[in-house]
This record gives sequence, structure tokens and C-alpha cells, in this order.
Amino acid sequence: MTIRVLIADDQMMVREGFSVLLNAMPGIEVVGEAVNGREAVTKVRELAPDVVLMDIRMPELNGIEATREIVAADSTAKVLVLTTFDLDEYVYQALRAGASGFLLKDASARQLADGVRVVAAGEALLAPSVTKRLISEFSKLSETHRPAPAPGTAAHTTPYGDLTERETEVLVLIAQGLSNAEIAERLVVAESTIKTHVSRILVKLGLRDRTQAAVFAYEARLVTPG
Repeated sequence: MTIRVLIADDQMMVREGFSVLLNAMPGIEVVGEAVNGREAVTKVRELAPDVVLMDIRMPELNGIEATREIVAADSTAKVLVLTTFDLDEYVYQALRAGASGFLLKDASARQLADGVRVVAAGEALLAPSVTKRLISEFSKLSETHRPAPAPGTAAHTTPYGDLTERETEVLVLIAQGLSNAEIAERLVVAESTIKTHVSRILVKLGLRDRTQAAVFAYEARLVTPG
């Protein structure tokens, strides 16, 4: 199936450049463009894209608030945040608002297409090592707002909330940037078993995808930033 993409950026050259690159890729079609966050929200409702490439700094409504509105509307669109550098504090806020990942604006055509496909599939974190570093860094910003871990407990062995012990362990490994295949190898189980665990984790915690699961794990202190 063709992945439908909406590009939201206030810079015309960025929109046109990404549009040309993506339309040249098999299985991807740019169905619309937006010059600000407010227009992005409207066009998501009108065009029903699979992925939204969302700039953070835009007039009228920034990318963070636009992402929050798109998620609140129960849209099936996945938001892929665009940024100029990988340790942007606003990117972390966008991830908390519901974005599924982020991509640097200087990404190559192949990286751009791969990023869109990964986010559309919802099966893995986008650029796990970089995303992990960003989440680790900026989860410290909300240090005083996160619950403290129970005294004498270890996240990887103690069930969290409604999660089973194994589901908690899988959640921790997701936050560490591991793919389903890598988690399966680590736990010596079938990859299909891990996929089932991931699905149950998302349902139990009310999360949209693996990126949101990683953010949750850091904020709940199941994984120590650093």
C-alpha cells in the first residue's frame, strides 16, 4: 500500500524539496502541504495522511501543539518531527505530545524515505540510538514531576502497574532502543512473542506506538537517563 504523507513546514524550500524526494520513492506519495500548525491539523482531517512530517517552529500553531491536537482527535496519522539538530529540547516535548519519532532536516533521501516507512509501520523506533539519547537527555527536564521508583525494586524484574514481569522487561528493552528481533534474541523467545508483548503493553498503557512506550519508560523511571 502507498504511504500517504503530509508535509508541514513554514519554509517553502523545505516543503518542495521533501515533496520531490518523497514522490520519487516507491510506495510513498505526498498528498498535501501545510505552512503552519493550524493548517496541518485541518489537512490531516481532510486528507487522512498516514504520516505527517512536522516542523516544530511554525507560525499560528507550533508543531508541538499541532501534534497534540492531531493525537487528541484520534487520528491514525503518525507524526514525524523535523528538526535541525538532534538535541532540540522542543523535540522531546513533541514526543511527549504524541509524535512517533523525529528526523533531522539534513537527512538524505534514503533516510527520509526509510524514516517515513518506519513510522508508518509503527514497528520500531526511528533512529533508536539518537532517539534514545534525546529522550534520556530531556527526560531530566521533568525530573521533579516523575514518580520515584519503589525502594529496593529493580525495573527489569518488578512488574509495573498492570504489566506482567515479562511485559515490564520488554518495555525497558524498547526504551533502550532494541528492535523486536533484538529483544527476542536477548530474551531467547520467538519474535512473534515479542510482537504480542509489545501490543499488550501499548493497550494496557494506552500508548500509540513504541516511541511513546519509550518516553513512558523514561518518565516512569523504568530506565535511568544517561
